Amino acid sequence: MAKTKPFDEHLSEYEQWFSDNHYVFESELEAIRKVLPKKSKGIEIGIGSGVFALPLGIMEGVEPSKSMRDKAEERGLHVIDGIAENLPLADKTYDFALMVTTICFVDDINKSFAEAHRILKDNGNLILGFVDKESPLGKLYLSYKDKSVFYKDALFYSTEEVYKFLWENDFTISRTSQTVFGPLDKVNEFQKAEDGYGKGSFIVIKAGKLHMPGA
Repeated sequence: MAKTKPFDEHLSEYEQWFSDNHYVFESELEAIRKVLPKKSKGIEIGIGSGVFALPLGIMEGVEPSKSMRDKAEERGLHVIDGIAENLPLADKTYDFALMVTTICFVDDINKSFAEAHRILKDNGNLILGFVDKESPLGKLYLSYKDKSVFYKDALFYSTEEVYKFLWENDFTISRTSQTVFGPLDKVNEFQKAEDGYGKGSFIVIKAGKLHMPGA
């Protein structure tokens, strides 16, 4: 069952986070922007209210929360009601799919990655943005997740765990980068992304779809 209740009931609080953490948000955006394929057809799975999609130039998404869908549509985005594990989309339709802070809310990460693989064109890319559970911010979120409106039912992953799920669903890792270094309240300027993982809290993975002959 989609974990939509917190997002349906706390849209304003969700939106306010990005204003309160402006430099964190801008750092995350730029880290994603650097790996997005240029001049290609993309979709965001778990588009939320469109806060990432709009500045990244992604005009289409899938989102199970009605409040989030309505807000994204107010921003001029085309949003389909659906979940990551059962995308209402045709096979081999998109050059890339983006999932930002979505994997911790899905019920089945393997089904979500399998569905992303299905809707991508041959040689398409899945791009993930998430908080690594082994990072300082990930550990902080885990320490108070039971008291958090948004993260109470979330399941966090390490970068290596995400790699494993991607490999199991016929993706190959082409690039990993990291940003958001230090506590959120100390991020008072834009931070440039660095390659790899292990220092930054926000991880971006670009994974290529493996095309199986005859598939």
